[in-house]
Amino acid sequence: MKFWNEELFFMQNREEVKEWLKKAEADFEGALQLARRRKNPLPDLICFHCQQAAEKYLKAFLVMNEVPFPKTHDLLLLLTLARGFEPRLELYRDLLDLLNPYSIQYRYPGEEATFEEAKNGLKAIKDFRKFVRELFPSELWD
Repeated sequence: MKFWNEELFFMQNREEVKEWLKKAEADFEGALQLARRRKNPLPDLICFHCQQAAEKYLKAFLVMNEVPFPKTHDLLLLLTLARGFEPRLELYRDLLDLLNPYSIQYRYPGEEATFEEAKNGLKAIKDFRKFVRELFPSELWD
């Protein structure tokens, strides 16, 4: 099943979608690399990069389907916009809800993420990434 108008997509949106996916993959890889550090893996940053990856995967999907979206970090809002094109995205609501606060929660002094939160964030983004990879044509994944 295709979730885009192939002719229109390849003429207009292909490069922008690739850019969103490249940025999402960089955030995903950044979270993984931080988690592999033996000394001070920085759970705050792991959580942040997990949220950012999910956000950018959703935005890539919206661009591919020509859905305008506001400048936002709200994963649940992006999910609402995207699920009309792919209803199975709704199955990931709880996962996105877990990641949603990480865009700002640990970015400033006060609270710090725990290693357990970082571990849960990594599991969430791995599961979400596995699903979203099937939503895009394979040639978009460099």
